[in-house]
Amino acid sequence: MKRGRLPLTALRSFEAAGRQLSFSRAAEELFVSQAAVSRQIRELEALIGKPLFERLHRKVELTETGQALLSQLTASFDDIDRRLSQIVSKPAQSPLRVSVEPSFAGEFLIQRLNSFRQQYPQIDISVDADSRLVEFRGNEAELAIRYGASARSWPRTQARHLVDVLVTPVLASSLLASGAPLATPADLQHYTLLHDYNRDGWARWFQAMDLPDLAQQRGPLFTDAALAMQAAKLGHGVALGDRILNGADLRAGLLVRPFKMEVPFGAYWLVAPDFQRLSWPAKAFSDWLVEELGAGPETKAIPGKV
Repeated sequence: MKRGRLPLTALRSFEAAGRQLSFSRAAEELFVSQAAVSRQIRELEALIGKPLFERLHRKVELTETGQALLSQLTASFDDIDRRLSQIVSKPAQSPLRVSVEPSFAGEFLIQRLNSFRQQYPQIDISVDADSRLVEFRGNEAELAIRYGASARSWPRTQARHLVDVLVTPVLASSLLASGAPLATPADLQHYTLLHDYNRDGWARWFQAMDLPDLAQQRGPLFTDAALAMQAAKLGHGVALGDRILNGADLRAGLLVRPFKMEVPFGAYWLVAPDFQRLSWPAKAFSDWLVEELGAGPETKAIPGKV
């Protein structure tokens, strides 16, 4: 097909719908109606002579042809976006935008950013505390710090392992002193369990302890781990903590861990569209973060009682 006849509007509509797997979300992204997106995709399918989507009940899925076309279009549009961003003039002091999991931002990163500024006073950091998926488009962040099970958790991106997360029960020392003795993990049945995101964390921890029946499906549920940890520090119950986010509180005695055993629970990852194309401020931040995580006391074991 000649370039002058490329259906660019239809291709853009298809790319957004295929990436989001939703015609309605594609319409919101493109600031058009859902009917317009559907019409553009139907016209593109008629031009190609093959379906690009399987229309299922309340959802759509890409066909093999759709998947092949989407991978090419997304890469091409991203390349165009990056090149335009390089061409468009930017302020001399444009900050480096980093999207960070809220808990990691509040409990780890913010406490150490002054160290980065001392090493790189010419780089300003803009921290976007948000756990939602980043598309790395336009004015969005150049880097993201995310928690997940594997490097494949974020499509169409690259991910570098930062540090493994090993969880263990933590609670306020005052609650431990006033509550039932915690000689073994089974004694946790006498305490309120604090949950973050969902109730899977405690279920996995008790499964690892060979105590699956003790995984309570009750107790306060928080949408952010930092809120669950604040409740733990106030003595409201027992939360699952780790050395990365809770190391400072454990060393200060604001939290205590009654047991030595830790259970692997995912990892933190540095995510970017292409690590080979990072700006020098992003590369400097990436190297600093890796060094900070490797050298800090959070990566060292903190003893427990049992």
